[in-house]
Amino acid sequence: MPTATLTRALPHWFRNLLPARAAVSHAERIRSGIGALLGILLTGLVSFQLIGSPSVALWLIAPMGASAVLLFGVPASPLAQPWSILGGNVVAALIGVACARWLPGPVPAASMAILLAIIAMFALRCLHPPSGAVALTAVLGGPEIHAAGFGFALAPVGLNSLLLLVVAVIYNKASGRRYPHTQQIEQAASHGTSDAAPERRLGFTGDDLQAVLAEFDQVLDVSPDDLGELLRRTEARAFRRRFGETLCRDFMSRDVVAVEFGTELSEAWDQMQAHAVHALPVVNRARHVVGIVTRTDFLRHAAPPDHGSLGASLRAFLRRTAHTHSDKHEVVGQIMSGHPTTTTDATPLADLVSQMSDAGFHHLPVVDAEKRLVGMVTQSDLIAALFAVGLAGRDGRVE
Repeated sequence: MPTATLTRALPHWFRNLLPARAAVSHAERIRSGIGALLGILLTGLVSFQLIGSPSVALWLIAPMGASAVLLFGVPASPLAQPWSILGGNVVAALIGVACARWLPGPVPAASMAILLAIIAMFALRCLHPPSGAVALTAVLGGPEIHAAGFGFALAPVGLNSLLLLVVAVIYNKASGRRYPHTQQIEQAASHGTSDAAPERRLGFTGDDLQAVLAEFDQVLDVSPDDLGELLRRTEARAFRRRFGETLCRDFMSRDVVAVEFGTELSEAWDQMQAHAVHALPVVNRARHVVGIVTRTDFLRHAAPPDHGSLGASLRAFLRRTAHTHSDKHEVVGQIMSGHPTTTTDATPLADLVSQMSDAGFHHLPVVDAEKRLVGMVTQSDLIAALFAVGLAGRDGRVE
């Protein structure tokens, strides 16, 4: 019987207790499982070689299985980060050993170990659920673990945690997952002022999100920056659903004036003046974008060191040198910005807003699937497209 049919056959009250189906692919589930297999296998083998004890309990502790689920199954979780596993497990082990030594009876000692471990992990910002099992293991693990004393926190707990963490870093990066999942600092404006980035001025801010999380007053298994990114992507998706999928190719400039690496500076400047543009993409013979040259590039290199006449300095800069050897820049390739950011002709309008406004780009070369130059999009193009889409939505022509 299919899972969906079986679920519908359950009583309504029971179905409400089931968590929502995880929105991950089968490939991601397999990736997570293989990572956990490798993590535990390598951690156990290396720990055995280093510790050399015949007792399994002293070279691979059971809570590492729960840690593996977090590190490989949900690597983006704040509970799965390096300090969480290292700090949480070691601190919980120390507390568990102390409670086992100084409190009478295994049940009171175990209960107090969990209480103190949770308080300590909150205080040290290293909350890691499997660490609760580490604290219990230190109390209830038996004579071998009790004989290890506080050394239990270093080996096997600290050693196991470190080895599993090393495998998680290598495996997650190799399989395309960002780990460690460090907090992303909210992007500032590109002009060195205190203003927020343009896209953040009308939507919610990081402070708004933190205030709501404080009101919610519960630990969420998602970092604030990931939560904010999910909400922004949801807004962009809703925008596309409401106003249609306007793509870059629908409003970009197609008849693009471009230059090559060896184009003389005077020729490139004349092209800018003749076509009233502020930037020229630099391409090779295959029309692949290798750079971009802007008016700012010209002015920066031509600026007189003594704050003299910029006009005279620019004319001298553009003038071709008569003799062969010269320290002066002569061609576009010498002043361009190499490896420029580009976008594709299939980029949605909503994604271009983030790409251009927040990063401060005034011009973006547009390339096709073969990375060849096919257009140019400017902030003016973007504003015109947003106006047209907004007008269509207001008039009810786009649903």
